[in-house]
Amino acid sequence: MADSTATAPSFTPREQQVLALLSGGDTYCSIARRLGISRHTVDTYLRHLRKKTGTRNRTQLAVLASQLGFRA
Repeated sequence: MADSTATAPSFTPREQQVLALLSGGDTYCSIARRLGISRHTVDTYLRHLRKKTGTRNRTQLAVLASQLGFRA
């Protein structure tokens, strides 16, 4: 998992929305429904976010999002 003491990468407004919902425990489907996008698009955002942050999975990404202060 990415070192949370390092500088946080910059996120687009939509990535911030996805992170906030993910940190709140939302599923891919509920994130998609709440943002009016497809589940596939949510998956794409999460893949890009994992790459940006160096996290390996959704759980690590959700923990990091919470540590960075993203809240739904």
